[in-house]
Amino acid sequence: MREHFISEPHQRADVIPAWREYVALCKPRVVSLIVFTAVIGMFLSTDGMVPLAALLFGTAGIGLAASAGAAINHIADRRIDAVMARTRGRPLPTGRLDTMRAVVFAAVLCLGSMLMLVSMVNPLTAVLAFASMIGYSVVYTVFLKWRTPQNIVIGGAAGAMPPVLGWTAVTGSVDPHALLLFLIIFAWTPPHFWALAIHRKDDYARADIPMLPVTHGVAFTRTYVLLYTLVLIVISLLPFVTRMSGVLYLAASLILGAGFLYQALVLYRGEDKRAPYRTFKYSIHYLSGLFAALLIDHYFPILVG
Repeated sequence: MREHFISEPHQRADVIPAWREYVALCKPRVVSLIVFTAVIGMFLSTDGMVPLAALLFGTAGIGLAASAGAAINHIADRRIDAVMARTRGRPLPTGRLDTMRAVVFAAVLCLGSMLMLVSMVNPLTAVLAFASMIGYSVVYTVFLKWRTPQNIVIGGAAGAMPPVLGWTAVTGSVDPHALLLFLIIFAWTPPHFWALAIHRKDDYARADIPMLPVTHGVAFTRTYVLLYTLVLIVISLLPFVTRMSGVLYLAASLILGAGFLYQALVLYRGEDKRAPYRTFKYSIHYLSGLFAALLIDHYFPILVG
């Protein structure tokens, strides 16, 4: 499947990469969402203020681990990135950064994150962060992505771990409520990413990656986006049902869910060519808004009596 990507991208060894090339390896937009949900997990794990050490070192350690996973993803995907319009401008395909420097950078991030989490937070968080990093950068990127159109569903477990990591950073244990947060992100990942996959279908087909729109068609994928959106809306109600959150969160969940369902229905109809990307963009706002509502409801339940 990957035989036609046998040559390395053109390297420019004479150019010393700027710091921003290393930042790009970390996928800062993705990592920022990971860190955000992890921090929310920290605050939801306690009725009071999060201990300062857990907040600072936990956030930094989780962020470094996520950045290491992103850098490894860049390294593993450097050949296919060169043929996809969305990714051909990344540091490795363009040769602005060579592979060896990227490997060293990823290794330093990984080692730094593990040392910080083990010594300054707790071993459980370090173990879970490492498993999440390997799950994304190796299990998903190297194996699942190439072997099944359900790659996003199976690999989504790694991406759903951040709030659990935040929770364990404070408590040192895994709580059922933390697993609810995991479940929300796990259900959110397929409609989020399949909307992007529809938008970039030709890219994935060119790179010979068996994403769902490539293997089963766009119409089939639209249906799956709609179905998973409905599943997500139901799962998003569980924090209220289990009394983890109150009416304020319930209202936010229903409003945000209605917006997501609207986007998914527009996408399902297939009449608006911009619908896939709009659905993808909205899904990011949805998750951010949902977790923000969890945090506000946790600390200000008096607002709803």
